[in-house]
Amino acid sequence: MDNPRRAHIKPYLFAMELPYIEPHKIKMVETIHTSTLKERSRWITEAKYNLFKLTSRQVTVDLLTDSGTGAMSDRQWAELIQGDESYAGSASFEKLRETVRELLGYPFFIPTHQGRAAENVLFSALVKEGDVIPGNTHFDTTKGHIEFRKARAEDCTIDEAFNTTTDHPFKGNIDLNKLETVFKSVPREKIPFVLITVTCNSSGGQPVSMANIKAVSALAKQYGIRVLFDAARFAENAYFIKNREKDYENRTIREIVLEMFACGDGATMSAKKDGIANMGGFIALREEDVYQQACTFNIMFEGYLTYGGMSGRDMAALAQGLKEAVTYEYLHGRISQVRYLGNKLLEYGVPVQQPFGGHAIFVDALKFLPYVPRKEFPAQTLAVELYKESGVRGVEIGTLLADRDPVTRRNRYPKLELLRLAIPRRVYTDNHMNYTAAALANIYARRNFIQQGYRIVREAPIMRHFTIELESAEEKTVLC
Repeated sequence: MDNPRRAHIKPYLFAMELPYIEPHKIKMVETIHTSTLKERSRWITEAKYNLFKLTSRQVTVDLLTDSGTGAMSDRQWAELIQGDESYAGSASFEKLRETVRELLGYPFFIPTHQGRAAENVLFSALVKEGDVIPGNTHFDTTKGHIEFRKARAEDCTIDEAFNTTTDHPFKGNIDLNKLETVFKSVPREKIPFVLITVTCNSSGGQPVSMANIKAVSALAKQYGIRVLFDAARFAENAYFIKNREKDYENRTIREIVLEMFACGDGATMSAKKDGIANMGGFIALREEDVYQQACTFNIMFEGYLTYGGMSGRDMAALAQGLKEAVTYEYLHGRISQVRYLGNKLLEYGVPVQQPFGGHAIFVDALKFLPYVPRKEFPAQTLAVELYKESGVRGVEIGTLLADRDPVTRRNRYPKLELLRLAIPRRVYTDNHMNYTAAALANIYARRNFIQQGYRIVREAPIMRHFTIELESAEEKTVLC
């Protein structure tokens, strides 16, 4: 019998929308070492103003990279225990191979210890002196492996990518006119492949649309040129396709991923990103002859074909991580946190690449520090200021990373000069994002007083930003 005392209660006239919650809970924590401004100023000076040279204990919030820095799930940790460490024929290898085949649809698979190793192996088989590799903005290790072989990376990204305020949903897209110009001006035998980077890191973590992937594939096929993917953040790219491309809003992430890779002939992957693993990478291919060539180089550089520089436990954890990475719930949680930081920075007036990418927020250093000359590296200057202010470690995606022209040895000044704040997967809370945003807001308030940057003291001949040594532009020294 109904309770007569409740008969007068009317149904709800409205219901409060429940707030978003992360799709995981915390099982273990790691203590963060706090520091003072005086300590941080001394540490960064001792590190020659290179944030890569800081120790982890000297960093409060580490946004240097999302590569290998994520937190693994309980199921991934369980896979570690089941890892098969056999030198040849490991069961963990079979598990990883079948997972990659299922997700990407490519029959041939080679494990490597990380993404740049996959590039080294595959490019050893495909790239020769004088070759040209067109694509959307190539990342640092990719360009390094190309130029090390005396070939050239040709950036064919759409122009909208280089205006941080333009609201374009797929700034990672390749400009088909630019691409066809390369096809027409370079002999076919000098173009071993077109490279589609998903998402496109150097242009701000920007996605590539399915329509563009298909159009690039069709154009390349017309000229008889293979298409390869840099697949480090393929799942995040699929998430953006689902949410920004109307024809795919009712498709699953797995379905979108399969359709993406059906447009290509192979992929390299740094699995330390969307594999949610601390170490690992792979090559996946459609062509058996390319696979056979790559196998020889893999044995030379990485190890036997069923481990490729990885332990069995790492392969097992990676197989599980790839499965988790293509779930919508995980991707939505991960990208929502990136968006949260981006929105906080916009509230404070900080200029950032818009729309926000999938793995990081990219601060426009040229707009943030307009009085720092390009030759004094504005993005690196901002990165140093952020570290001194708060202990937050980001990374420069600008002139230092762009390196010198391999022929003229002059600095290359890219169209974008960015400070990247790469967010590790499942590691930080929104309070860490609030802390980071407040630190940048403080610097932004005094930005007009920052008018000098840094000069190079010592640099490596290629991929210099990892080991660069700098000094304040106010100091005087002889350039080494």
